[in-house]
Amino acid sequence: MRVGLVANPFSARDIRRVIANAASLQITDRANIVLRVLACLGACGVSEVVAMPERGGIRAHVERGIERARNVGDERFTPVRHLDFPVTGTVEDTRRAVRAMVAEGVAAIVVLGGDGTHRAVAMDCGRVPIACVSTGTNNAFPDHREPTVTGLATGLAVTGRVPPGIAYASNKRLLVSINGTEHHPALVDVALVAERVVGARALWRPESLREIYVTFADPSVIGLSAIAGFLEPVGRREADGLMVDIGSPAMDGAASDGSPAVRLRAPIAPGWLRTIGVHGWRRLPPRSPRIPRLRAGMIALDGEREVGFGEDDEVRIVLEPDAVRTVDVEACMDYAARNGLFRVGERRALEAASGPGG
Repeated sequence: MRVGLVANPFSARDIRRVIANAASLQITDRANIVLRVLACLGACGVSEVVAMPERGGIRAHVERGIERARNVGDERFTPVRHLDFPVTGTVEDTRRAVRAMVAEGVAAIVVLGGDGTHRAVAMDCGRVPIACVSTGTNNAFPDHREPTVTGLATGLAVTGRVPPGIAYASNKRLLVSINGTEHHPALVDVALVAERVVGARALWRPESLREIYVTFADPSVIGLSAIAGFLEPVGRREADGLMVDIGSPAMDGAASDGSPAVRLRAPIAPGWLRTIGVHGWRRLPPRSPRIPRLRAGMIALDGEREVGFGEDDEVRIVLEPDAVRTVDVEACMDYAARNGLFRVGERRALEAASGPGG
């Protein structure tokens, strides 16, 4: 049984780390997270982990940790095999690694990162489930959870101890098409920005925002999903998404004089709250393409500006259900607890407690 591992040391290096109070995980911290996951996968019987190649230092720290454990007879870590291809230090390393993992038939892919890294993995993983470990700048898609628990849940899922119908969850995504040929997915949000230059790719200034589309609207996260969540919460497992109009008074709830119907103060990055005027919002049903009102600008996908479009381009945005599978950590752990999967030596313990003839 193989599991993939994506831990790109060059991820989470955007301007939000400078202007906001975002955490910055060091290479040793990421390596220690990998070691915790490996120990749990090994405890569940996973035979091999296929990891992406990298030159940022994670691999060296992990290999030293495994070697130190072996020197004292500790074999708890699942063996790791790194893929072999030239490293570019870009997101293409992640995407190429995922394609190779899928070709090798991995049962799941453990991903260390934020929304952008998970989006990159989801672009190429197909129906292979993702196990999310939150280590990015904006972390709306991956839940904040101790990696030990994520590793345990993943091991239980891929080895079949938890039934697939319980172990894996289905997730929505947004798909942006331009002129019917270019297709750009997003796991959390799509934003239309009224400027034609990329500049800093990370979206951290709300002044140019015009329209936001989200797969879920969660007031407990940060980023554009939080803006939508402060207006009308929409759950991850609900069928709909939400669309928010920031730059046009044409949507439901807009004031007649063109002023914003609502003004929000929302955290669009860690510790970075900004005031945003909202003209209106409405539910976004699945499989129903929407044509944005903004006729020219930039499209940001999961918080990063990716592609420009002009007045002659036809842009469509559609919410796709059941697009990405993830390991449902909470469901896996609940099933494991209720079915005694973590109990060791229970019969002996009960006999000792009852005493002779008990």
